[in-house]
Amino acid sequence: MNVVLIIIPLVSTIFGTIHYYNSKEYIIFMLSQPIKRNTLFSGMYIGLAISLASSFIFGTLIPILFNIGTIHGDTDALIYLFIAGIFQTIIFCSISFLIATLNENKMLGLGLATFSWLAFTAVYDGIILFIMQLLQDYPVEKLSIALSMFNPIDLARLLVILKLDVSALMGYTGAVFEKFFGGSFGIILSVASLTVWSIIPFFIGLKKFSKKDF
Repeated sequence: MNVVLIIIPLVSTIFGTIHYYNSKEYIIFMLSQPIKRNTLFSGMYIGLAISLASSFIFGTLIPILFNIGTIHGDTDALIYLFIAGIFQTIIFCSISFLIATLNENKMLGLGLATFSWLAFTAVYDGIILFIMQLLQDYPVEKLSIALSMFNPIDLARLLVILKLDVSALMGYTGAVFEKFFGGSFGIILSVASLTVWSIIPFFIGLKKFSKKDF
């Protein structure tokens, strides 16, 4: 789970950014043809996202098949793990394309892409812990649920953890998360939030790309 929810976003972000910058000459050449910018941007994004998602699925599925006898009781967790991994690939590919579209400088774009991954995996959690510490005398369970919606990695991690029956180790907060995310409404809202995370960076990047001066 940690490999999927930490390494997959990193690979998707860095590879997506490098892929965009390395395709700069190809983009300029294709724009000289009678091809719409929206079609070009969408095609590049979809092609990369499908390739990375397929690599993740096969790369994760093969070792699971070799150990299928030891994990037969965790089918739900595996399903959520695949869903989370696919969403992470799509989300961070869109973020990488947005960053690369907004920045002409390749080194600056790679730096921002790496920082965005670091912010979601470590910095954001540190900020939440700081807020929880400041508000420790108040009920903060609902606040923590709301804050988790703004981080796709935390959201995906929670969904998988709660399906592994280890939420009891999280105490009362874990019970609150399990009650919310374990129900149908929580799952629907979580998937909807991940979908929004997939759509918004893509459409912002698409809009910027359509007006970009090459």
